[in-house]
Amino acid sequence: MNYLNESIDQLHQNLVHQKLSAKELATNTLDNIKKTDDKFNSFISLNENAPKEAEAITEFDTPLAGIPIAVKDNIVTTEMKTTAASRMLENFVSVYDATVVSKLKDQKAVIIGKPNLDEFAMGSSTETSYFGVSKNPWDHTKVPGGSSGGSATAVASGQVVAALGSDTGGSIRQPSAFTGIFGIKPTYGRVSRWGLIAFSSSLDQIGVMTKRVKDAAYVLNAISGHDERDSTSSMREVPDFTKALNKDVKGLKIAVPKEYFEIGVSDEVKRVVNEAIKVYEENGAIVEEVSLPHTKYVIPTYYLIASSEASSNLQRFDGIRYGFRASDVKSLADVYVKTRSEGFGDEVKRRIMLGTFSLSAGTYDAYFKKAAQLRTLIKQDFDRLFEKYDLVMGPTAPTTAFGIDAKNDDPMTMYANDILTISANMAGIPAASIPAGLASDNMPVGLQIMAQRFDEEAIFNAASFYEDYSKFYEKVPSEMEDK
Repeated sequence: MNYLNESIDQLHQNLVHQKLSAKELATNTLDNIKKTDDKFNSFISLNENAPKEAEAITEFDTPLAGIPIAVKDNIVTTEMKTTAASRMLENFVSVYDATVVSKLKDQKAVIIGKPNLDEFAMGSSTETSYFGVSKNPWDHTKVPGGSSGGSATAVASGQVVAALGSDTGGSIRQPSAFTGIFGIKPTYGRVSRWGLIAFSSSLDQIGVMTKRVKDAAYVLNAISGHDERDSTSSMREVPDFTKALNKDVKGLKIAVPKEYFEIGVSDEVKRVVNEAIKVYEENGAIVEEVSLPHTKYVIPTYYLIASSEASSNLQRFDGIRYGFRASDVKSLADVYVKTRSEGFGDEVKRRIMLGTFSLSAGTYDAYFKKAAQLRTLIKQDFDRLFEKYDLVMGPTAPTTAFGIDAKNDDPMTMYANDILTISANMAGIPAASIPAGLASDNMPVGLQIMAQRFDEEAIFNAASFYEDYSKFYEKVPSEMEDK
């Protein structure tokens, strides 16, 4: 089964009317992934038991019943290993499912496999994965973005119709932009984080990646809602996001931050995004340029906060309880030092060291505390905007997808790739990337749409409007075209 031209609605109807069975769908999906994944390296693990699990589904009374869905490999599952793309967890199998996985199973979805990612979700290209880089379906010499690069590649290449990702500073939206798909990070607290391997607990959020907007609405419906096991989970009632797709943007007030077109954004990205925003204006939306004055501080603020929380969260990987343990050790100190030295990759070590430094007694006030104060100012920038505007729009990433190995020697340049997406995580607001069009290099450009807290419906409506206009989902990635 190739999903390049399929939607969840179409698949559901085929299952209901017995044009294919859930077992056939799961079997064909697995076969296609195995046939194509040597080109893409999308997956770390596959659920070989999926056809048997699908065969047990006899009633297709939910939109996701029998639909194969991929789950990023930092979200724990009982059927397959959860590695976080790290040597540290190379053979780890969880004894429980993450809440989002349980919710998908409650809707009778079939968990088909675990896509690749940057190690412990730390990266913007999937190049820090212990299992190798995933390839962009539009050009195999380019990265698919990160950290949810495997999920993005799996969807963009037609291996799956939907995948879960996680987003700490843009890790759903940036790879969605690079691969020409729709990706949404919901409001912090909308979706339970229980069972997500923590990177930065105050920023992490699970979201959805699909080719079509409505498909993402179905999946977000399924995974949203309160979870008593997650203390940050919201009690707010979850609407039916599929009912928000009315495609009416007349009178919609859109803020376009001037800073989002100044900080290293390529001329091609500016052109494509401005053309997309103009479509909203021509259809009755009110578009105004605004300022988010603290945008220039988001990179240092994010990397101090995220690295500090990562330093704390990754203390548990010590070679004692689970995961990789170094051999040839002579003392307990040896176990800790050698296990972490051999088990973690360079980028993870870099962030642990930065976080440990910023939390230390002599530097806490100068670094972490200042970053926390700046985070508040960044959030207040958005609070003021949303008193007047419905949505904020701009580019998702400053450039189109860059080449594999192009930025590995310069971490700061790699970090700058997240400058447009980080603010939404800082403010805890929902944000999505939808394909705006193709740049002159024939690579996708993403339009980022942000809304106030718990107003994912506004994003779905605006995104479905532009999708209906552009029909970008009909475009086939270059590497998938019949040659």
